[in-house]
Amino acid sequence: MERISKEKCFRIAKRAVDIISTSILSVIFSPLAFLVAIAIKLDTRGPIFADIPLRVGKDGELFRFYKFRSMIDNAHNLLHSDSRFKKLYEEYKKGSYKLKNDPRITRVGKFIRKHSLDEVPQYLNVLKGEMSLVGPRAYYPDELGEQQKKYPQTKELIKVALSVKPGITGLWQVSGRSDINFDKRIALDAYYAKKNSLLLDLWIMLKTPWVMISGKGAV
Repeated sequence: MERISKEKCFRIAKRAVDIISTSILSVIFSPLAFLVAIAIKLDTRGPIFADIPLRVGKDGELFRFYKFRSMIDNAHNLLHSDSRFKKLYEEYKKGSYKLKNDPRITRVGKFIRKHSLDEVPQYLNVLKGEMSLVGPRAYYPDELGEQQKKYPQTKELIKVALSVKPGITGLWQVSGRSDINFDKRIALDAYYAKKNSLLLDLWIMLKTPWVMISGKGAV
């Protein structure tokens, strides 16, 4: 009973931090988000927001993931269906669903990805209760399926990671970002999910600005 009470208190406190912090950050970042939106429209044809598949949230629930478009229009579908990107798709799967040199990334996209500005619209996901400021990565369904085949030892870790809401930032993001392979990334996500610590959340949030500014590990 005491454990249930502590977990409930943590969830309430974390949700309160999410709402208050996201509301403040949305105001702070709104001028920058406006400039990013204009830059995207001036740079290439296509929508401001990325047209990407649903992501996996808490307990396996799928949700729409908001993100500024950093690639050519319809980039995700083209990677899977266009014969021109067949080799790129194989490289994508081998590289833990990350590409070091992706030709689909636009000029503006390269900058906003490096500094995580493409993630700013996810504040909407946090306010809707689909995500938290801090949490595991929001994975693609096919990504989880393919990576479990490649790393079968991660099946239990995935279950643990999906027991909490995904986050805009998280332990793996401040520990190397895309330089970390899936098996190590999901281990960090599972470790975070087990911790239930606001102090850990605070530590991650304090490290996040430097990661955004430096762009280290971004692709």
